[in-house]
Amino acid sequence: MDSISSNTSGPQNSGSEIDLGQLMDQRKRKRMISNRESARRSRLKKQTHLDGLMAQVAELRKENQQILTGLNAATQNYMSVESDNAILRAQMAELSHRLKSLDEIVSLVTRGGLMAHAEPTTYGMADLAAGFGNGYWNCSSQPIMTAASASANHGFMF
Repeated sequence: MDSISSNTSGPQNSGSEIDLGQLMDQRKRKRMISNRESARRSRLKKQTHLDGLMAQVAELRKENQQILTGLNAATQNYMSVESDNAILRAQMAELSHRLKSLDEIVSLVTRGGLMAHAEPTTYGMADLAAGFGNGYWNCSSQPIMTAASASANHGFMF
């Protein structure tokens, strides 16, 4: 029996070694399949993330373009308003100068400086106002021209 038990123990050992080898191979295959599946999922996840980033880049570029368009429009509007403001300042200076001149004329007339040779009762403020209306000292026939508007009329940009 000893020989039988040794015979049976021999084949059992080699059978268990084969089973153990098959079990190891099977585990190795499962691990390889699992690793491949994990790598596939990782590639899909990476591709999804990359697609999301590309969509975000496209959206940010579109938003950037809209901001640039708005900035250009605002800059153009600013330049136009700044130009109009310069023209208005020049017109204001011209009108202030005219007003000062007219104030001096009125001051001279009321003191009798311009009409010293005329009879004081002949000319009054009503006559002076009528004189403005009749065109004697009518400044409205002269257009207000500034350097900016003069250059604009000649086609020059300022």
